[in-house]
Amino acid sequence: MGREGGKDSDNFWSKVYIKSDNIVCRKIMDETIVVPIRGNLADMQRIYTLNPIGAFIWDRLDGVNELGEARNDVLAHFAADREEVEADIVTFITQVREAGLIKEKTE
Repeated sequence: MGREGGKDSDNFWSKVYIKSDNIVCRKIMDETIVVPIRGNLADMQRIYTLNPIGAFIWDRLDGVNELGEARNDVLAHFAADREEVEADIVTFITQVREAGLIKEKTE
């Protein structure tokens, strides 16, 4: 724990991410569904369904707040161990970044 891609943990938690412009996101019942858009069409081969904690984190990827704030919000709203939450967020961010659904905001 504490390292992500060989980078210092503090550096990871200070990153800010924004959602891609090429996605459509909808809440249907208790699920959040994310669909990438290619050209004028939805990429129906790549539909992502987020669990409640994933959706909670997703809502905080606003281009303003650092991942550390999202982590603290998860810890405040869900009964979970800090190490487990951190590992889950690292996995979630890695997966949605690799899928092209988010990008790191750089200034």
